Amino acid sequence: MVFRVLGPLDIEVDGRAVPLQGARQRTLMSMLLLAPDRVVSVDALAEAVWDGSPPATARNQLAICVSALRKTFKKAAGLDDVLVTSHPGYMLNTGEHRIDAAEFEQSAALGREAARAGRPQEACAHFQDALAMWRGPALEGVLAGRVEAEAGRLDSLRCDVYEEYAGLRIGLGQHRQLLSELRAFIHENPLREQAIAHLMLAQYRSGRRAEALGTYRSGRLRLAEELGIDPGPALQDLYELILADAPELGAAAPAVTVSAGPAVPTQLPPPVASFTGRRTEIALLGALLGKVGGGALPVGFVVGAGGVGKTALAVRWAHQVAPRFPDGRLFADLRGYDEEEAPRRPGAVLDGFLRALGVTAPQIPADQNERADLFRNILDGRRVLIVLDNARSFSQIRSLLPGTGQCCVLVTGRDAMAGALAGDYAVESLNLGALDENESAALLARVAGDGRLAADPAGAARISALCDRLPLALRIAAARLAAKPHWSVGTLVRRLEDQRRRLDELSPDERGVRASLRLSYRYLAPGAARMFRLLGLLCVPDFAAWAGAALLDIEPAEAEDLVEELVDAQLLEPLSAGTDGQVRYRFQELPRLFARECAYAEESEGDRRDAVRRVYGGWMGLARQAHRRIYGGDFTVVRNPSALHPLPERLVENLLDNPVGWFESERAAIAALVEQAAQDDGAASYAWGLTSFSVTFFQGGNYLEDWRRCAELSLDAVRRAGDPSGEAAMLHSLSTLDIVQWDYDGARERQGLALRLFEEQGERQGCALVLRNTAMCERHQGDLDRAAGTGRESLENFRAVGDLYGEAYMLGLLAQIELERGEAAVSLQLSAEAIVRGRALGSKRGEAQSSVRLAEALTGLGEGARAEEACRRALELVRESGDRRGEAHALRALGEALWGQDRMAEAESVVLEGLSVAREVPDRFLEGRAAAVLGCLLAIRGDRPGALERLRTAARLFADVGAGRRWRERAERLLGAVDMSGPDGAGGGAGAPPDPEELFALVKP
Repeated sequence: MVFRVLGPLDIEVDGRAVPLQGARQRTLMSMLLLAPDRVVSVDALAEAVWDGSPPATARNQLAICVSALRKTFKKAAGLDDVLVTSHPGYMLNTGEHRIDAAEFEQSAALGREAARAGRPQEACAHFQDALAMWRGPALEGVLAGRVEAEAGRLDSLRCDVYEEYAGLRIGLGQHRQLLSELRAFIHENPLREQAIAHLMLAQYRSGRRAEALGTYRSGRLRLAEELGIDPGPALQDLYELILADAPELGAAAPAVTVSAGPAVPTQLPPPVASFTGRRTEIALLGALLGKVGGGALPVGFVVGAGGVGKTALAVRWAHQVAPRFPDGRLFADLRGYDEEEAPRRPGAVLDGFLRALGVTAPQIPADQNERADLFRNILDGRRVLIVLDNARSFSQIRSLLPGTGQCCVLVTGRDAMAGALAGDYAVESLNLGALDENESAALLARVAGDGRLAADPAGAARISALCDRLPLALRIAAARLAAKPHWSVGTLVRRLEDQRRRLDELSPDERGVRASLRLSYRYLAPGAARMFRLLGLLCVPDFAAWAGAALLDIEPAEAEDLVEELVDAQLLEPLSAGTDGQVRYRFQELPRLFARECAYAEESEGDRRDAVRRVYGGWMGLARQAHRRIYGGDFTVVRNPSALHPLPERLVENLLDNPVGWFESERAAIAALVEQAAQDDGAASYAWGLTSFSVTFFQGGNYLEDWRRCAELSLDAVRRAGDPSGEAAMLHSLSTLDIVQWDYDGARERQGLALRLFEEQGERQGCALVLRNTAMCERHQGDLDRAAGTGRESLENFRAVGDLYGEAYMLGLLAQIELERGEAAVSLQLSAEAIVRGRALGSKRGEAQSSVRLAEALTGLGEGARAEEACRRALELVRESGDRRGEAHALRALGEALWGQDRMAEAESVVLEGLSVAREVPDRFLEGRAAAVLGCLLAIRGDRPGALERLRTAARLFADVGAGRRWRERAERLLGAVDMSGPDGAGGGAGAPPDPEELFALVKP
């Protein structure tokens, strides 16, 4: 399509006119054509269309107008992407279409460039091409005030170009040919002093001195009448020179020189003064030099997000290696991502390169392919460095690549293009990331220019983090500090920490962070753009592509493609695959804030809410399935009313092949999502549901801080929402955590509140869970008889509601209680029954726990071999499921079983392994239990100092974690039994060795 605004508005497709219907469509199209590839807000469009007084329905009427235009273009050209909806309005997507105003400005710029370089004939050719595009006043007939103002700017540019053109022609001796042209121009533009001066000089050089003086007097009179001013100094000076017949007004034309040999272009822009670091990256680019002179052309790619410093790095490296390229250095900004101007066409870039290499204008072919052939021929055998900055696509650079390996090309861009060249060129690709902490601090200090940042290294580090260590953002932040000498570093930190204002702080003008991100966003396909903005609503540190499928309610494969588009656009960062095999992705914080802005601007409140709720439901559905795989069903959790978002069965199977591994990958995301849901009105049930399903994993991985934070946030949320079931569930969860952390008083207080709420709701399974915890508290506080009674009440409730896992667990707990009551035979029977229940459920975790309890009962009955068999089965189960805490329990119990068989060396080795696993979890109580057993084993083999050290460690660990009085007393009694032969308690005397049976009895529960 060809769009013409340099005259009446005109649109053509393949030479056929495209008619517009009415003034409204013409005004709207004019506004968009005056800002190609830039978003024009709905407010600006409404003001133009209705001349400053838009009706209340303006937004809807504009949408109808845009829709009609789209249908027109679809019908005329088969195109549906010319007009694009983009917050906060609409944008004309130029693509490969032509706009005469853009071509006019491009030709004018080439003319000025040639004029500056001392090539007046070439400059005149460009100016002539530019002026030939005009068909009358810009957008003639479009009467909207805003359009007329911008059209006036274009008309003024036309006058400027004509005056420059006329000045060059006078210098080339064409003054006689210009006389009538300049008279006509001044008749239309009587107040243009530069044109008056040109006409005076042309008249004087044509021998018409009196006419020149008359032209001055007429011009002075018009200026006085219409503006009330005198001519400017330049015009007055020219008048005086003409009066005096000054010699410098002679008509000698400048000589046109021709280069005696091939030109050596040096087009590199100056390096950035504040450039910092990047030593590793510069060294990596150095690999290109080793490939110069080989058979294939060396092509390097520096790819990265907007503002990461690609151009600065490329220019710095190019200057460093410039001596290696004695035949010249070419540079072109391809404007692949530019808010003001369209991407440069390869033909125009080739034109500039060829002229820089000494080719005169008449020798440059009009056809782009012919230009590319000539470019390659000229460079054949020459050693030239070519830097192609800000490339949009491979098609934009294809014609700009030489055909010789003597040259070297370095390309910068946001999209990865190296794959398109692989095999044909010697490619080196560098994905440029953020600066490291030291580089960030150095850049901040260099730009800020005073000692404030050096005096506050913590504040400087915080600013670096808030800027994503992105050079563009860091420079802006440091410049703000430099411009505000009365600010402290903390002042800037506080301003940046406000997420609602951070992009504003880092976007002081059109070159700021928001503009850089917008340039990447505007080129996204509609599906990828929606994925980007909806992902910005998630407050998770990282995620897998299936989360995007839930957000958009699409198939996972389609979601993965869209997410990868965002990676290619440098708006997302890929991470290594998680333990579930899924590639994970993350936002830097600034792109996430921009995506969130876009979501709030372009998505309705209902669409935002529905998308986020689908994500909650997707994560919660997977957490539920992971829980079911561990427990064999929906056991040990209270029923949650939240709607789950279904994911394809095959995907779920792949994700949850290893439930513990999946949770390790998702743990941080789940914790963040619980926090988000807890703060989201109406989503409290998702918060407490996710927490409930995740407790097993929080406990198994010893992520107790995550557990507590999730439960407390969820508890606050359900209380605000008036959800008694959720409140009871979270009180129960926190009571379980209290028990794990040995806070029995806190646990009992929560249990009472939770039990009352569950009873009021008729939630018998919740009652069973609370009674189970109560029995555990009573057991640890030494009230074994009461613990047994409460435990059996809990067991009855579990059986009544059909919670098979809860039943199996309670049988195991009762087995433990009976063992501690001295009823080993009863304990053995209960343990065996628990194992049968767990095995029937297919619950490896439940079977393993019960097997360890069975082993302890068998060890207490002196049946070490059977105890060993049970422990080895438990080890097999916990290692299959990745339960490290369970592994520490099983290894300690196996050590005791081996000790009971007098296999002391094996026992010591196994317990040492258990101690190591307990430290890795980490679980200080388990570490203390293993240390106590190991201390006994060391004492038996005569290493009393080592034994005392281990037992003291156990006593300290029991005290540190707040273990019950029973465990602390047991550690003290073991210490007393071992340290019985020396007056200083160091075991240095010659007393009798400790009694193994006594130690064995003391170490057992």
